[in-house]
Amino acid sequence: MNAACDVQIPSGMLLGGGLVDDAERAAVPHVNPATGRRQAHVLMAGAKEVDAAVADALDAAPSWRAWSPNERRDVLLAVAALFDQHAHELATLGVLENGTPASLAEAACATFPAEYFRYYAGWCDKVRGDVVPVYPGRALDYVVREPCGVVAQMVPWNGPAGLIGMKLPAALAAGNCVIVKPSELAPFTALRIGLLCRDAGIPPGVVSVLPGDAETGSALVRHPAVGKISFTGGTETGRVVMRRAADNLTPVSLELGGKSANLVFADADIDAAVAMAVQAGLAMQSGQACMAPSRLLIERAVYTEVVDQVVDLAGCLEVGDPFDPGTIMGPLISAGHCARVLDIIAAARDRGDGALVSGGHRLSGDLSGGFFVEPTVFADVDPQSMLAQTEVFGPVLSIIPFDSEEEAVAIANATPFGLAGFIFTSDLARAHRVASVLEAGYIGINQFPLLPPAAPFGGYKQSGFGRELGLDGLHEFTRTKNVCVSLER
Repeated sequence: MNAACDVQIPSGMLLGGGLVDDAERAAVPHVNPATGRRQAHVLMAGAKEVDAAVADALDAAPSWRAWSPNERRDVLLAVAALFDQHAHELATLGVLENGTPASLAEAACATFPAEYFRYYAGWCDKVRGDVVPVYPGRALDYVVREPCGVVAQMVPWNGPAGLIGMKLPAALAAGNCVIVKPSELAPFTALRIGLLCRDAGIPPGVVSVLPGDAETGSALVRHPAVGKISFTGGTETGRVVMRRAADNLTPVSLELGGKSANLVFADADIDAAVAMAVQAGLAMQSGQACMAPSRLLIERAVYTEVVDQVVDLAGCLEVGDPFDPGTIMGPLISAGHCARVLDIIAAARDRGDGALVSGGHRLSGDLSGGFFVEPTVFADVDPQSMLAQTEVFGPVLSIIPFDSEEEAVAIANATPFGLAGFIFTSDLARAHRVASVLEAGYIGINQFPLLPPAAPFGGYKQSGFGRELGLDGLHEFTRTKNVCVSLER
């Protein structure tokens, strides 16, 4: 594997505007997922560090809230400029922490987050309320949006830089102080982003970064001074977050799991549909993406043709060293997760959930030390099987035939999840018709959406609630206050 000797891995946690290198809890080793070898130690935040970060945020909140909108705008733009300047460093850290291929890492870890910061910089002077009519008495009644105060933002290991970009600038633009908790499996880019915020001029205490696990998250969620929780992660963990937040009635927004369906009709551009199915359903983050189109529904008239093309293209994916510029698909995050994905594949094969037509094994040879799983394709999958209903979170694609538009929609909607849906067709009326009845919060037609800053993103059903990006994403970090002023003499 290539070395990244020109980049220093940040360690510790960001508290009070600086890196702290000791904590109550013991540090844990960080294993490079592409090599299986230890490459750093991660300091784990506990209740003591959470208390300190909340205290810092409470101290900083009055001054930060008093910053003028143009001052907050300028500092967010300065953060975005630092993303551009440190793009190579952020990309390298992304490769090291979770195996994101270098060919994609700069966009994922720097370009997209920078654009999100720029977008929300433009909202700083537009956080406005409303004036409402009053009757029968004479009064002036107006509504203002205020910051929630101290916001806890918890991001998973599969794309921490991008997810921080979706959450952090929105909360800052609204005047909040933020405690970011990245997973201990991928804390490097989060720490570096926290330092960029400091270097751009965001005051100490306004942004803290506390790497950690469930214990860290529990301390944050249970803290009575946290005014808002924004969580991205698995559905089961989301339920735990909700239950623990209920003790203080802390508002929560959740972006959770998915089992997104990709509907390919016979009149579609088959080459484009196949390319998206393989690139987004298998290669993207090695299938470790909540909105990945992991179920491929194909109209029976073109079923065999599409399956054959998917298998051929999946077999051509360049899987390997994420620092190699030709690599398209990297490793899974850890030995434990790799074993879980392989167990799901084996169980699906043994149960007969579908026909295994490609992949299904851990890669050996030069890649045997890392956590690499072959791009895996099951055809003729039972729509009600465990394979079709379970979020694998790995490079496993389930292919299901359908005979009619109505059947396709019924299959697509028949899971507990509702994060995203995808449609490939040349019939514009069908595209809109199907989009209107898919039970998902984000729909892509004839493409994989690129999560533009102005478009709200979030799920239905057990994929969570609340929205990120766009104006909706800004409003997630505000609360409304009504003021009624008597005009009577």
